Amino acid sequence: MTSIADIRKSYERAELNENASHSDPLAQFHQWLTEAIASEVPEPNAMTLATVGCDLRPSTRVVLIKGYDAQGIVWYTNFSSRKGQELAANPFAALQFHWVELERVVRIEGVVEKVSDAEADAYFHSRPLDSRIGAWASPQSEVISGRGVLVANAAKYAAQFMLNPPRPPHWGGYRLKPDNWQFWQGRKSRLHDRLRYRQDADQQWVRERLAP
Repeated sequence: MTSIADIRKSYERAELNENASHSDPLAQFHQWLTEAIASEVPEPNAMTLATVGCDLRPSTRVVLIKGYDAQGIVWYTNFSSRKGQELAANPFAALQFHWVELERVVRIEGVVEKVSDAEADAYFHSRPLDSRIGAWASPQSEVISGRGVLVANAAKYAAQFMLNPPRPPHWGGYRLKPDNWQFWQGRKSRLHDRLRYRQDADQQWVRERLAP
């Protein structure tokens, strides 16, 4: 059996340098996400969300990006979940994309705010029916006695709402407004490329290389 300490990989697919990268981090992110989708890597839209609550204990989970623009990165969830409670206590969070097959990582930090009700309603009603029912059926992050609770809840709300479930009051979207981006490209001999974009005092983006 191979020791976990001996598992290694040489990263040699691509490079990331200042001359070939965008001056705007959003443009660089758009390029890399587009390439990840085109490359058909598994779940290119999956991102790790890290939050810290009032107890100062960090926690992470995987969520799915549902939109991005100059205003920030958007995802949707249950406001009563652990992440929702932690964001209510501390609105700062971090996101990470890891496209293993492309040997790339994107890290994003910033402050989080809720999206508007109109934006959340529009996205909720674009979801498949079973996903809309699921938003009602799952008391996310709460202890339940078994899977039967979820099945029973789903049946209950399906009968109640039929084909038109409204958006639950406890469910909606968040938008992380980035103030720090990092783009990591694996390179040979662990001499990886790592570019950081941070905002200066005038809210302009400064691009700089970090040691890997």
